[in-house]
Amino acid sequence: MDVIFDSARDLAQQIRSRQRSCREVMSAFLAQIARLNPQLNAIVAKLDDDACLALADQADKALGNGGPIGPLHGLPTAFKDLEPAVGFPQSKGSPLFKTFMPDGDSVLVERIRRAGAVPIGKTNVPEFGMGSQTYNTVYGTTLNPYDRRKTAGGSSGGAAVALASGMLPIADGGDLGGSLRNPANFNNIVALRPSVGLVPIAPSTMPFIGVSTKGAMARSVADVAYGLSAIAGADARDPQSWESDPQAFAAPLDRDWRGTRVAWAVDLGGLPLDRRVRKVLEAQRQTFEDLGCIVEDACPDFGNVNEIFLTLRTWASWTTYKDLLAQHRSQFKPDAVWDIESGAHLTGEDVGRALMQQAQLMERMRVFQEKYPFLLCAVNQVPPFDATEPWPKSIEGVAMENYVAWMKTAYWISTTCCPAISVPAGFTDDGLPVGIQIVGRYRRDLDVLKIGHAFEQATGFGKRRPKDA
Repeated sequence: MDVIFDSARDLAQQIRSRQRSCREVMSAFLAQIARLNPQLNAIVAKLDDDACLALADQADKALGNGGPIGPLHGLPTAFKDLEPAVGFPQSKGSPLFKTFMPDGDSVLVERIRRAGAVPIGKTNVPEFGMGSQTYNTVYGTTLNPYDRRKTAGGSSGGAAVALASGMLPIADGGDLGGSLRNPANFNNIVALRPSVGLVPIAPSTMPFIGVSTKGAMARSVADVAYGLSAIAGADARDPQSWESDPQAFAAPLDRDWRGTRVAWAVDLGGLPLDRRVRKVLEAQRQTFEDLGCIVEDACPDFGNVNEIFLTLRTWASWTTYKDLLAQHRSQFKPDAVWDIESGAHLTGEDVGRALMQQAQLMERMRVFQEKYPFLLCAVNQVPPFDATEPWPKSIEGVAMENYVAWMKTAYWISTTCCPAISVPAGFTDDGLPVGIQIVGRYRRDLDVLKIGHAFEQATGFGKRRPKDA
C-alpha cells in the first residue's frame, strides 16, 4: 500500500537509489490493477502481467548498467487512448478504430518513454475524446472510485481514476475544453492545463487552433510539476511550442504569498453553479486569505467567449471528422454527431472572426491579470453525476443547451490560453470530490503550480483516498 500511494517523485528517487526495484514497484501496481480495474475500468488495452514484469526487469537492468536515467525511470504508466503509441491500439473510444495500431508515437508519448516510464496499457476516454463523461462502445464506462455510481469525468477519465485509486503513480492527459481539469476535479487529484505551447502537440492536423493542450496528472501538485519536467519544452514538430526550462518544474514549489492579489469569481460572473459545489468552494476563500493573499471579488470580461470556443471547437470537429461521419454515421454517438455537424455551416469569415475575438479576449485577460495575477473559480459547475447520464441536462434549474454547456467554467478558461490547475478543495456532504480552479498568467505555469501547492499543503484534501482503495 505504501508503494502505490507514494508520490511519483519519491518512487522515482527510491528506484534511482536502489531502495526499491522496478519489478517491486511494478508488482505492487499490478496487484492494485487486478483488484480494482475490473470494477472501475480505468486502464484498457493492458499488457499481460508477465509482459509488464519483463519490462520492469529491463528497467532494472538499465539501472544496473549505469547509463543515463530519466526522471520517470521505472514508473508504470498508461497512455491516454487518444495518443498514438507504438505497441498499443489507439481506439480513441470509437469502434471504427478498435483495432488500429499506430506506427509512430506522439511527441508526448515519445517524451514519456524517454523519461524512463514503463508503459503497460492505455487509459479510457470518451468517443473521440468528446465530452467530459468517459464511456464508449469499445471498452465501456469508467466509474468514479469515490462513488461507483458516478462519472469519472473526461476526457482523461481513465487516467484520473487510475491515479485516484492507486493503479498508476502519474499519468498524461490532454485538455481542449476541460479534459485534464474536469476529471481531476471529479476524482480528487491534481491536473494542470498548461499554457498553450508549453507541452508540444504533434502529430496535429491543426497546429494553430490555439486552444488544445497536453499535460500531466497526479495525486499532488509536486508530482504534476515533476511530470512536466519530463514533457515540457519546445519541439520543432509543433510550431506553437515555445522554449522553456523543463527542469524548473522539478525544483521546490515553496513561496511567500503575502500581499498577492487574487480575484474571487467562483461562477465566473453568474454561470449556474450547483449549490453543493458553491458551498465547498466558498469555504476555501479563507484559506487563501490565511496564506496572505488579498482576495477580492473580481471577474474578467469574458465577452462572447462562448461563441468563440464553440466556433473553434465545432469547426475543428467538422474539418477533422466530416468524411468519417459521412461513411459511418451509425457508429457515432449522438453528441459526437451534433459536435461535428455544428461546424458544417461555419464559413472562413466565422472562424476568422472567432480568432480575432479570441485575441481581444486574451488581451482583456492580460490587462485584468496585471492587477490580479490569479483568478479563483470552479472547475466544474456540478459534482460528479450519475454514470448512466451522458451529461447534466440542467444546473440549479437552468437548462443546458448542449452536451458541453455544463463545462463553461472550464472551457471559458481554455479560450484564454492561460494555465489553470485543478486542486482538491473538499467534498460535498455526500462525499463527492470538488476541486478549485486557479488560473494564472499566460506562460507563468510555474507560478500556478506554486500557489496550487500552497493551497494543497494548507488543506490536505488530496490525501483522502477512496474507501475501497
